[in-house]
Amino acid sequence: MLAYVRHREIIPRYSPRPAEPLNSRPRKGASCGRPCSSTRISSSSWWLSPSEHSDARAEAEDAALYDMPAPARDSRPWASRLRELALFTWALLATAAVIVLAVRNLIFMVSDGMGPASLSLTRSFRQLVYDLPIDNTLTLDRHFWGTSRTRSTSSLVTDSAAGATAFSCGHKSYNGAISMLPNFTPCGTVLEAAKRAGYATGLVVTTDITDATPACFAAHVNYRTQENEIALQEIGEGVLGRTVDLILGGGRCHFLPNSTAGSCRADDIDVARIAQKKHGWAYANDRAGFDALAMGKNVSLPLLGLFASLDIPFEIDRSHMADVYPSLTEMTATALAALEEATKDSDKGFFLMIEGSRIDHAGHFNDPAAQVREVIEYDKAFKMVLDFLDDSDTEGVLVATSDHETGGLSTAWQGPGELPVYRWHPSVLAKAQASGEYLSRLLREHIAANPSESTEALYAWITALVVDRLGITDALEVEINALASNPTDATALFSRMVSFRARIGWSTHGHSAVDVNVYSSGGHGADRLRGNVENTEIGIFLHDYLAVDVDAITAELREKMQPNQEEQDKLIQMLAEAEGDSAAQLENGNHPADWLAQFNPL
Repeated sequence: MLAYVRHREIIPRYSPRPAEPLNSRPRKGASCGRPCSSTRISSSSWWLSPSEHSDARAEAEDAALYDMPAPARDSRPWASRLRELALFTWALLATAAVIVLAVRNLIFMVSDGMGPASLSLTRSFRQLVYDLPIDNTLTLDRHFWGTSRTRSTSSLVTDSAAGATAFSCGHKSYNGAISMLPNFTPCGTVLEAAKRAGYATGLVVTTDITDATPACFAAHVNYRTQENEIALQEIGEGVLGRTVDLILGGGRCHFLPNSTAGSCRADDIDVARIAQKKHGWAYANDRAGFDALAMGKNVSLPLLGLFASLDIPFEIDRSHMADVYPSLTEMTATALAALEEATKDSDKGFFLMIEGSRIDHAGHFNDPAAQVREVIEYDKAFKMVLDFLDDSDTEGVLVATSDHETGGLSTAWQGPGELPVYRWHPSVLAKAQASGEYLSRLLREHIAANPSESTEALYAWITALVVDRLGITDALEVEINALASNPTDATALFSRMVSFRARIGWSTHGHSAVDVNVYSSGGHGADRLRGNVENTEIGIFLHDYLAVDVDAITAELREKMQPNQEEQDKLIQMLAEAEGDSAAQLENGNHPADWLAQFNPL
């Protein structure tokens, strides 16, 4: 029987045996040491019989041997051949049907910076805002699968680059590595291998498309800050050529020459133009361009959609600017529809990575009001993917996890010397209608536009701002003074005002080493990710599910990419210096408490 091998399983193809021929019969009076039910194949079974003549001779010999009349032969050979042709056609169709069933779609979602406490925070917030019962949970909660360990090779606390390298390559690496191993050699990614195998591929994010997580699926550089080079590789200028079919997100400034307004490149390379002219990308760069995609129904691949100069605003702010920026769910719906349409006649499906990027940024800013809206939007996108898989005729799996936790979030805060305070207040987050990031921008713009404004007038303006946008009516004078005196630190200060009143605690403005959750739709092989797993195990599962050859991509990359020794030496020195940062900070008086004392109003 023929077999179709797919992800370590044997899927039988239908190879129908010919119908029992009319002239088959047990040999009369036979005596043998095995079952005497030998079957003679019809003379018209052309894929087995040497010829009709030889079958006729065999039948005549049988008749003589067993003293039986010779069977009447079909005087219409064309009828037999017609029957066999019908059987052969049926076999082909059955085999094709099995191949179609083997087509697979894989959607991998990353909730950058989201730890377990973020889910608790968001769940309680959502129950309050929408007046839901206490047993009403997030879609993510209902698809909890396990947890993942996150350390990198260079630290117990990973960054997004090392975390995403574990997902894309299935290998641990150092913080900052963009699909490079600790010996500074490249590792092939699941997206690159999927594209080489015939799958369609896509990346959807709410940060710069050149940021660490998306970069690790379609680029290879020694350090994550090399975003100008990452942009070039993502459009097809790397040694593998173009490996991505669809890109939706922010980071437009990295694709524009530095002679153009809105560019953040250090050179005059017009990446967007190269993408269109050399590699055939369709290009959309604003809300009108996104709307023209008709939620994926009017997409020409490859598609490059860059809808913000840098990050797409936090959802708490973007929702008031929906005419300017698409949401994560809108981009997700567009990507799913476009990739489904592109692969409808293919014997392969698609691989799509979707990142809720700015959960991480809210954690860095310690902004709980921004973070709960980011998690809710991510949860909506997660549900959208589940619904897509449920409605699709194609097999598919959704796996979701975080690269790390950010902020050291605690859903309660109690000051030293206080009596037990076992509560936190989601109502404070509900009153906030803007992020600290957005309010900080408004404050800086106001100060720049009013250089001669009196201190009293500035204080009054800031007070009105926090009442109107944060719902805080009891702002302390020390808080208003800190905002007026430190506008460059205003993002953290606005966020701290909200956290303090909500009694939400944070242990860091960076990442933490806490294990993160894994979620899944379930499906073929997904039980491998149950329990507590290394982040690299998730990456290996992605490779195995699509049955793609990542090792071959790695070999090709190493053959074609030339190492930059000078660049590597600088990186080695930088990593060595980072090892001593903690001790150096304490020796130089840069303890976190000293930093807080500079502007802590509480």
